[in-house]
Amino acid sequence: MSQSNLEKQEAKLEQLNKKIKEEKYKIEQRLGKQIISQATLEYTNLSNDQIKLLAKQFSEFLKEKTVDH
Repeated sequence: MSQSNLEKQEAKLEQLNKKIKEEKYKIEQRLGKQIISQATLEYTNLSNDQIKLLAKQFSEFLKEKTVDH
């Protein structure tokens, strides 16, 4: 395979990786918004420590639900 073909494939791979990263970010943002909305939390009242605690509690809840099935 020639150098230019490898470079083209590498560029496509980089674009795909970038698109995947962007899509993951969008999902994370939508998930976070929905959790905050459904729990009727106020953005202004959430510190980083509170966000981490909520994320941990939510994660543990999901793990318990997964094990229960």
